[in-house]
Amino acid sequence: MASEDLIELKFRLADGTDIGPTKYSPATTVASLKEKILAQWPKEKENGPKTINDVKLINAGKILENNRTIAESRLPVGGLPGGVITMHVVVRAPLPDKNNKVHKDSPSKMCCSCSIL
Repeated sequence: MASEDLIELKFRLADGTDIGPTKYSPATTVASLKEKILAQWPKEKENGPKTINDVKLINAGKILENNRTIAESRLPVGGLPGGVITMHVVVRAPLPDKNNKVHKDSPSKMCCSCSIL
């Protein structure tokens, strides 16, 4: 693949630091990007993601879906010659343990799966 067909991306973490930039094929899936983020996550940062499901990638205000490619995600492919596209990385907070759910019959009247008060 010609280098001009590649898309240069960097990933901005919540503290303002970046992973990348690195060039990717437009056929690269969002799940593959998340795997690269996991592999390159700074070891000194606390509360890093454990799986790709812990990571959300946001570009131009849109959360990107794992099964879509960069091209399908409608990134401005080739829109900025020589430009780097910055994606924002959001790490999901760990979900509560399924064995420790609070149910609607409990004194707090909060059900974690449906948020009924």
